[in-house]
Order: sequence, then C-alpha cells, then structure tokens
Amino acid sequence: MSILSSLEWPGGLRGLTDAELTELAREIRETIISTVATTGGHLGSSLGVVEVTIALHRLMDSPRDKVVWDTGHQAYAHKLLTGRLDRFGTLRQVGGVGGFPRRSESEHDVFDGGHAGTGLSIAAGLATARDLHHGLERIAVVVGDAALMSGLSFEALNDIGHRRARLLVVLNDNEMSISPTVGALSRYLSEIKLSSAWERGKRGYDSFVERVPAVGPTALELSRRLRKSVVSFAQPGQLFEDLGIVYIGVIPGHDLRALEHTFGQALELDGPVLVHVRTQKGRGYRPAERDRVAFHGAALPPMADRAAHALSAPPTFGAGEPSVSGPPGLSNGEPVVPAAEAALARSPSFTAHFAKELVAAAGEDRRIVAITAGMPTGTGLQAFAAEFPERFVDVGIAEQHAVTLATGLALGGQRPVVALYSTFLQRAFDQVVHDVCQNDVPVFIAVDRAGLVGEDGTSHQGMFTLPAQLQLPHLVVASPRDEQELRAMVRTALACDHPFALHYPRDPGLGVAERPPVPLPIGRGEVLREGSDVLLVGFGPIVARAAEVADLLAARGISVGLVNARFAKPLDRQLLLDQARGKRLLVTLEESTVAGGFGAAVLAAVEEARLVDPVYRGLAVRLVGIPADQFVDHGEVGALRRKLRLDVDGIAAQVTEALDAIDSVDEAGGQAMRVAAAAAPRAGRNRSR
Repeated sequence: MSILSSLEWPGGLRGLTDAELTELAREIRETIISTVATTGGHLGSSLGVVEVTIALHRLMDSPRDKVVWDTGHQAYAHKLLTGRLDRFGTLRQVGGVGGFPRRSESEHDVFDGGHAGTGLSIAAGLATARDLHHGLERIAVVVGDAALMSGLSFEALNDIGHRRARLLVVLNDNEMSISPTVGALSRYLSEIKLSSAWERGKRGYDSFVERVPAVGPTALELSRRLRKSVVSFAQPGQLFEDLGIVYIGVIPGHDLRALEHTFGQALELDGPVLVHVRTQKGRGYRPAERDRVAFHGAALPPMADRAAHALSAPPTFGAGEPSVSGPPGLSNGEPVVPAAEAALARSPSFTAHFAKELVAAAGEDRRIVAITAGMPTGTGLQAFAAEFPERFVDVGIAEQHAVTLATGLALGGQRPVVALYSTFLQRAFDQVVHDVCQNDVPVFIAVDRAGLVGEDGTSHQGMFTLPAQLQLPHLVVASPRDEQELRAMVRTALACDHPFALHYPRDPGLGVAERPPVPLPIGRGEVLREGSDVLLVGFGPIVARAAEVADLLAARGISVGLVNARFAKPLDRQLLLDQARGKRLLVTLEESTVAGGFGAAVLAAVEEARLVDPVYRGLAVRLVGIPADQFVDHGEVGALRRKLRLDVDGIAAQVTEALDAIDSVDEAGGQAMRVAAAAAPRAGRNRSR
C-alpha cells in the first residue's frame, strides 16, 4: 500500500519519517502527472508546491486552521492530502473533483476561488473574523503565479500591514511572480526576524535612543534608516517591511526541513509574516520543468501515455534550492514538447485566428497596440509581441489597469486592443463603463473564452460578460459564427471609432475555407436560410449548431429559417422582424446566460413591434442559452453543452417542446372557443324567454 493511499487525512502526515515524506512527495507528483495526462489541468503550479503543501498540513490543524490558495489551481496536492485521492481521477470532469478549491467538496477548502489576487483579502477577512470572536485558529494563504501582482493583492497587503492581522503569507515564487535575492546575509536576517527577541529588542532599542537628551529623535531616525538600508540591501522584501509585514526569505521551496522550521516559527509571531519561498514550476516532470508556460495549464501539450515514466529524479527530504539546469535525460526518451510545437499539434482555435489577423492588421497600421493582463500565451498575443515588441504591453494580473491604460492610448490617438478572457474581464467592469464607454473612445476589447470554457468550472465560464455589456452606451457588441467571420470582425473593430467588444470561444475553428477579411457593416445580420414555421436567430459560433438543428427539423417536416445576428448591439431589428413575420415561433440561441442577454434584447424588439403591428401578436419567443441564476460547474465543454441542452439534439428538443406547447395552447383555445360558440345560442334563447 502506498503512503498516500494509507494516510488518515491530513493529520497522519505528522507521524511520517523523513524517508516516508520523500516517498510521499514522489507519490503525490506521480498521481498528479498521471491524472492530468488524462484530464488536463494546471500541472506546473501544483507540482511546484508539493513540499509547501506537506509542510503546511503537518504544522496546521485543518479544517480548524485555514489554508487559502491563491490562485486555486495550485491546490492539487492539497486535494490529495485532504481525502480526495479516490476521486482524483475525475479531476475537472462533469460531477468530479474540481480544478480549484470548492467548499462543496471538502471542509478543508476554505474559499471557492479561481481568479488570481483574491487570497490575501480572503485571509485578512478570516483573520479579522477570528479576532472578533477571540478564536485561536491559525491562517495561512499561499500566493503564487503572479497573483501578488494584482492590484487587489496590494490593497490587501496595505490593509494587513496597517491593522497588523496575525497571519502567514507564503509567497510561492516560481519565477512567475518576483525575482528573489539569495544570500547568506538574507538568510541570517530572516532567522533573526523569526525570533520574538528581534521585535522586543528593536522596540527597546528605539525607546532607549529616543530618550537620549537633545540628540535622541535625530539618532533614532538615523538608526532606523541604517537598519532599513541594511535589510533592503540584503533582502528583496523591503516593500513588505515598509507596509508593516515581516518579510522572511528566500527559503528553498523543496526543502521540507527549511519550510517546516520557517513556517512553524512564523505562525507563532504576533502579526503578519510573509515567507518568500522559491519553487520550481513543474518540479518532478521534465517537460514541465523545461517549458513552464506550456505546462502551466489548463490545455496542455500532449503528454506520454504513461506519464509517470517521465518523472524526473525525485526531490529528497532537505533537497535545498531547486535545480536550475534540470534533471538528467528521461529514461524512456520522451521528447520535450515546447509550447509552439504543441500549438501546431492542435486545430487552430478562434484565438489563433484572432491573433494572426491582428498581427496582419498591425503590419498595416502602426497605431495598433496590443494589451493583455498576464495572458500573452492564452490570448495568442505572444505572436504579436514577437512581431511588434514595442507595441505590446503585458500589465500582469491587473485587468482594471489594462482597460484604463487602453483608454489613455486611445485618447492619445492609438488603436488599442485589449485581449482578456471573458471571466477576467468581469474584474474591469467599472473601467469599461467609466473610462472606455463614457469617453466613447475606440478601444477594441477582444473577449476571449466567451461562452462555456469547460473544465475550470464556475469561476471561468464566460457566461456573464455579454449581459453586462449590452446595457452600456456607445459599445458595439459582436460575435462571429466561424473563424473567417472572426477575421472580418477584427478588421471591423479596428475600423470602428467607438468601443467594440468582440466575443469568441476557446473552441477550435470550424474548418471554414479562407476568405478575405472584409470589414462588415456594423449592426447588420445575415439570413442564412429561409423558412415558414420557425425562425432561429443565433449569436456567435452557436449558429453552426443552429444550421444542423434546422436540417434535423426539416427532416421532420418543420420549415426553419436561420439568421446569423452577428451583432447583439446594435441589433439588426428590422431584419429580425422581417424574418419573424408570419412565423409561429422565434428561437434565440446564445452560449451565455439568458438573463438580460442576446435573447432578451431580441424579445424586447418583438414586444415593441407587437404594440403597433398585430401580425406579431401570435408569435411565440423561446430564449435558448445558459439558464439564468445558476453557475455552470466543471466538465468537458461538449458534455456541458449536452447537460445544458445547448448541443444540436438539445436545441432541437427545446424547439420541438416549444412547438408542442404552442399546439397545446392552440388546441385548448380552439376547444374553449367551440364550447363558447355552442353555448352562445342557448344563452340567447334563455334571454328571449
């Protein structure tokens, strides 16, 4: 029996020997690698924090003590150590273990997270609540993968230092956050500061010097400056010290002895402590160690069928600093798969087509500037950065700044393009409203990962951005039905003198033959199919499924028309009303929440028409999309579409159900009219008598 499978979660960690802990770390990595090879996921980050996770759970008494993960995709080892080994093979699958902490899964998961930069605020809130009810629980937050660069993180650090909240901040520096300064003096100062005598001695010395007659205040100021300069010279954490947070670092993140010693002492200090640990992203899996970007997740390059064979030399207990050069060659000869080669192995996505067209346009127009928030690879903008480095800006995890920066660029005469995932654009809603739309400037917002994203779950589905944007003045909102229309819409957006939001999914392209990317008339849809019974109106790539639905229903004798709306705002109202005239049923299709979304805008147009034109008063409208007032959990996108009835069969079933309901009402109404007609003469005879 393996150590991992025999543990009693998570308290059993405390009884393990050094050798057993080394074996446990290896088993955790092997389990993560073999699982993620099948399910996909955020591999590199979780492999890097195995020892950090073990050390925290050996010292802390979860769930009484709280461990917050920021970002949550570092938490795979945490899940394995808190009772989810048996179900870990279902990672990110429908009904399975989530890729982020989920309170519904385990009492050991403190916070349902997914967006970077939230952990420090959550931990500060937990610490405040503990102090208000005079609790004794200890609180730690693990911050990694550049989450510290988020503006929200800095706001939280400022508050934590000001109020002196007692908590442990573990800065997981895997070279995707800040660069460490390492040295003997740095380690020596860290050891001193971990002692309570440091704080007592510092306060006592300052008090003594201040009381020296005549020169006391001046001497105290000089003393503090000297102390600050020495610490600043020796350690990279002076910013935290200035904020009132004790900084400890840099600690080797794969040395369990060093981690336990440091964390243990830090947890005993009265006040906030930040421990800076240096880890290796992808630790233990050679391809992930060498290509940290491609193996970050969640869509990974191809992995070997037996991924466990690609484990590099296991780290040992007290292994010290992570290797810079990496372990020796793989025993099975598995090749390293760099990000660029991995991308070629997959069908070109909507994202890839967007990036390619943007690069082509930027070659013609020097005003185009591309901006992203810590996602140059995910948004495809690494290609733009390679071609036009002077016109590319990555602001880190700071979506709000990205949008307002774009506003400034537009005011300065540039044509900024901000590429963000739909789920992360939510964080910059005020900036879109107050800065972009209120100033009515030509900012092109590329809304990547619109619609169902899949295995990352509730925090990442791109289902809320569209309804939020439809209410904003000046903003054009569009979505293409295929990758070639996407290219045309890129050109349309760049030629528009108003804010423009272009929504597109992470899906592969549909394989449509290439055609010139000619700009489209804004606010104009297109009729793809004529029909007499039902009108389907789709927004975005769901139009391709609508075409299959139309074929399916036609085979059943139902005549179906199809419109590709292209624009949700401004809506091609006249086209829709012309096509809806004489139909029994109008069905709107979108991969977004239906509350206040595209379908709601179409329904509003129909309702206005009903007031003045009686021909529309018999037209029924069905809104098909993601049901309102619910989150969508994790799982493969195709499976989620089936579950939500947004696949071809599900949409066809919803249309058929609507027609059956109309027939039922018509039949009931007709029967009521016949009864009323039959009763009318009898009532008349009664009156005459």
